Amino acid sequence: MGLDHVSSEIERMRVQVGRQRKEILQLQRAGISTARLPVGHSNLSRATSVVSQATGGARKPDNR
Repeated sequence: MGLDHVSSEIERMRVQVGRQRKEILQLQRAGISTARLPVGHSNLSRATSVVSQATGGARKPDNR
């Protein structure tokens, strides 16, 4: 497993966590409880923390 593969996998995980965070916020705004979701706020925070630790807090620059 090369470094490029690991880097792209971490970026993919970051995007996925961001999408899930947005979905949870949409559900909460609609008044739907998210306490029992398998990917609740605490799990999402933990996933974000793991990704940050894996990269040493460094983020890939946006290419916008």
